[in-house]
Amino acid sequence: MDDAFMQAPLFAALDAEGAAALRATLRETVVAKGDLLFHEAEPGDRMYVILEGKVKLGQTSNDGRESLMAVLGPGEMFGELSLFDPGMRTSTATALTDAVVLGMGNEQLRPWLAGRPEVAAALLQALARRLRRTNEAMADLVFSDVPGRVAKALMDLGEKFGTVTPDGLMVTHDMTQEELAQLVGASRETVNKALADFTQRGWIRLESRQVLILDVERLGRRAR
Repeated sequence: MDDAFMQAPLFAALDAEGAAALRATLRETVVAKGDLLFHEAEPGDRMYVILEGKVKLGQTSNDGRESLMAVLGPGEMFGELSLFDPGMRTSTATALTDAVVLGMGNEQLRPWLAGRPEVAAALLQALARRLRRTNEAMADLVFSDVPGRVAKALMDLGEKFGTVTPDGLMVTHDMTQEELAQLVGASRETVNKALADFTQRGWIRLESRQVLILDVERLGRRAR
């Protein structure tokens, strides 16, 4: 857990003593798979750091369609916009697996921002990376075909959650095929067709809520 805590950009900017002092002010919460940490359009003034498990961020359209913006794991932050601009949440955060998170409110962060410029710089850098990923995802929806987006999603998940095995890169994503389709921004049928094609080509092997990437190089080329 401590390793995951120190991986978070906000805390990696601190020395060990400062990070320990900040951690002591945060509230640790254990959430079960399927539990909501916050809901889209509800007021928010707290950010979270994942210590264990995975959390998904999603949105629901007016007609009830759901999309996934991101799947996050240990060391990653979410909800940080509310620290600078308390207001309505722009997404719903749901525990994809059993998880442990640290919560941080606006009142806890302000003294650290005032006394530690490096904390403010690290948080701004994290926000900039989040914005860059959002811009890339929007560009992918416009310029990439569905198989390309599926390949990129698998590669991104592999970078976060992959484990090297003798057979290839084992990616435990913990998502259903419907959730994977929501992450890619396409229908389940179209995503399943792309996965079947990758399987036939020998690039991947599908398992329950896991995928074994057998040919990282070819799948990576398809993701570009």
